Amino acid sequence: MTQPATQAEATAPRGDRAARLMRWGYGALGALMMVLAVIGALLPVMPTTIFLILALACFSRSSPRLEHWLLHHPRFGPPLRQWREHRAVSRRGKRMACIGMAIGFAIMCAGAPPWWVIALVGATELLVLNYLLRRPEGPFPERPDGAD
Repeated sequence: MTQPATQAEATAPRGDRAARLMRWGYGALGALMMVLAVIGALLPVMPTTIFLILALACFSRSSPRLEHWLLHHPRFGPPLRQWREHRAVSRRGKRMACIGMAIGFAIMCAGAPPWWVIALVGATELLVLNYLLRRPEGPFPERPDGAD
């Protein structure tokens, strides 16, 4: 039987180790989402924002430092804060998402996939567009009296 390296390890409850493993898992998933967001920023047919939102959610559970970095990033911070605080998407964000989805759908159709793939992707995109276009648009101005 091996001895624990430190007294803290010897007395650490099993839950602490599980919590550390969960934080590591969320951190790794957040890093993967960031990689996909970067790819999405470079490719016109792949989304960026949803991967940033997912990365933010993962980092909020694993790394306050990375969560802070994303929320205060000069380019990505404002829309992420807008989403987190108000579940809002800017008009430009909606427009870019619609254009990107239309381009991706057209490229997919040009590849002549089976009819059921076109129907499935088309139905999914319509559901996503319905959700997206129903989100409020921001930014929301601060009220001087502090009321909501």
